[in-house]
This record gives sequence, C-alpha cells and structure tokens, in this order.
Amino acid sequence: MATIQWFPGHMAKARREVQEQLKLVDLVIEICDARIPESSRNPMMNEIVQQKPHLLVLNKTDLADPKQTKAWQQYYEAQGQATIATDAQHQNPLGPVQKAANEILKDKLALRAQRGIKNMTIRAMCIGVPNSGKSTFLNRLIGKNVAVTGNRPGVTKNQSWLKTKQNLEILDTPGILWPKFDDQEIGVKLALTGAIKEGLYHEDDVTLFALNYFRQYYPQVLTDKLGVNPKQLELSDPDLLLVLTKKFGFKDEYERMAQKIILDLRKGSLGRITLEQAPVNAAEV
Repeated sequence: MATIQWFPGHMAKARREVQEQLKLVDLVIEICDARIPESSRNPMMNEIVQQKPHLLVLNKTDLADPKQTKAWQQYYEAQGQATIATDAQHQNPLGPVQKAANEILKDKLALRAQRGIKNMTIRAMCIGVPNSGKSTFLNRLIGKNVAVTGNRPGVTKNQSWLKTKQNLEILDTPGILWPKFDDQEIGVKLALTGAIKEGLYHEDDVTLFALNYFRQYYPQVLTDKLGVNPKQLELSDPDLLLVLTKKFGFKDEYERMAQKIILDLRKGSLGRITLEQAPVNAAEV
C-alpha cells in the first residue's frame, strides 16, 4: 500500500494559531467523525489543547453504525472523556453541547456565580480534522450559515468567533492534521471518509481496504448492497474488485469501480458503517 502523507504549511500555521488563542477560551470542543472516532482524532490533541477542559463530539452519526457509536461513547466516557454524539447534518446540537459545557465547567461557573457573575458566557474553541463536519456542526449551533461548508477537506481557512442563541460563543478554527501517520491504516480511513484531498492517495488501495473490512464486519454490504454472490466472498480483495468492476459495467476499468465504492460509502449509500470497532471494554486500548 502506498504511503499517504499530508501536512501542508497551513496546517502548521493553524496549529500555532490555535495554541495562541487557548488563553481566550474556557473549553475546547473537539469534533471527530463517528465512522472513524480514533483515526479522526488528532493524536497531538492533548499537547495542542494543554490542560483545557475538553468535550469530544462524535459527529456524522447518521452515517455511522449506531451500535458502534454507542460503544465508542461508552468507551470514551469510561476513560473520563466527556462525550456527546450528534448528527449535525439533520439535528441542532446546541442543547446537548450547552448541557455538556455547563457540566464540564460547573465548578468554574459556580465560583463566578459566587462573585455575582450570572449568565456567564462560555467561550469555546471548536477544533477537528478536515471534513469532520465541523462547519455544518457550527452552522447548526449558530442557527444560520456562518461557517463555510463543503464535502472536502480544507474548507475553513481562518479563525472566527461565532455567537449562539445561548450563553456560548465559539471560535472556529481550520481543520488540523498531524505531521505523520504512524499507522498507514489511519491515513486510509481518513482518505475513505474524505479527510484527505484526492490525488494524495491511490483509490484502489483505499477501496481494497474497504472491501476487506466489509468482508470482516459488514458482509451484508457486499451481498446486499453490491450484489456479491456469497461464494465470491472467498475471492481475494483484488479479484473481488475486478468482479464488481465487470458487474457494474465498467469492463476492466477497476479505478472507476473503486471511485464508486468510495463515493457510495461517503454518501451513506452502502448503509451506516463504522470503519473501526470500539474496544470491548475500557481496559482495552
């Protein structure tokens, strides 16, 4: 599998700007993709946000396996990480976010209330990898389209403050990747879900990973959605891709079939799929 790598200059700049703004906020809201909760979390997050209180949002739950989303929530909460799950594409997450923020900051809010400060505005920074649905999430919070959206990475370019209808102000930041994927599988999952720009990965490699994953965890995707004969499940991943290529009328143009599978996965046409399985219990890493 070819190496996937991406850390353009603006990513380093975005990270520096985030760290410079931390002193202005009470809370960091981290947006990850519920289909790849771990792979869409920046492993440098603790270093970036330092000791700031931290809310993890599992976004795009409408595209993820609901059982896996619940399992991932339980896992993170067992680790002491405040977590909510949302489908910002179709729901307004303001209520759950405000409730979670109040709980996380209850001691700080209580101290300020004792000093006579009521209805304190909570200032939060929103951070996440590219294409995690952060801009859509923010637009729902604000109640209007103030953050630019797009089903591609790198849409948000600058930081900006956004006000909600409740006591919450949000600092939007550009999506931040990290300098190196220690595990190339992380890069593949990010590519599959659209966090890495096209042209920086081989679509057939990414699709072969998807086919192998479906075989292990979602065989119904192959049999029901893609029409694979159960006997064909025994084929190697490359042979299975070639079978599907012919089945869908692409002759020997397997790259077109690879593109179709990737796009159908991203749109949810293959069903609600989570591309990494939650640990069975909190002791498992």
